[in-house]
Amino acid sequence: MDIEDLFPDWPRPPHEGFTAEDLFRVPGLPAHTQLIDGSFVYRSRQSEFHTTTNCLLQHGLHRAVPDALKVVREMVVVLGPRQAPEPDIAVIKAEARDRYADRYQGHDVVLALETVSPDSEERDRCRKPQLYAEADIAFFWRVEPGPDWRPVVHTYELDREARAYVLTGIHRGRLKTAVPFGVDIDLTEIDRL
Repeated sequence: MDIEDLFPDWPRPPHEGFTAEDLFRVPGLPAHTQLIDGSFVYRSRQSEFHTTTNCLLQHGLHRAVPDALKVVREMVVVLGPRQAPEPDIAVIKAEARDRYADRYQGHDVVLALETVSPDSEERDRCRKPQLYAEADIAFFWRVEPGPDWRPVVHTYELDREARAYVLTGIHRGRLKTAVPFGVDIDLTEIDRL
């Protein structure tokens, strides 16, 4: 049996791969489909850790973000013709905010945050940070579960000359940083959620 027999309605990629515009044109794609390197990437169901962590961080960022910035969750960010990932959380410039938007542009993003899941480890640890750095997104945070199942947040800042991220901190128990703006989030609150 061929894959076409199992999934007859799946879109077949063109020879040169899909484009960011295809991501928004192809009918019937599952929610949270991303485009990475010209290929559609489907997200699996998320764990309680993933969902709860993102809620905790989203609310903490909302409390801390200055008026010039806004926090959005699970929105596609178009980085180029063949790149349109969906960070778990993004902090964007307030002037780019559009309540009817189904995507944002890379130049509107100040911070991209990825919470690692078993199905996305390689993408969240390697490929997506590369894409965000190449798109000149100033800050990247990667979140992993610690041994106690509390979030561990790895914060990075873009070295624009190298076009790569430099680790600025590993936060356990409390996420406290001054960049890109003052943030102080008690990561142990996840126990109460």
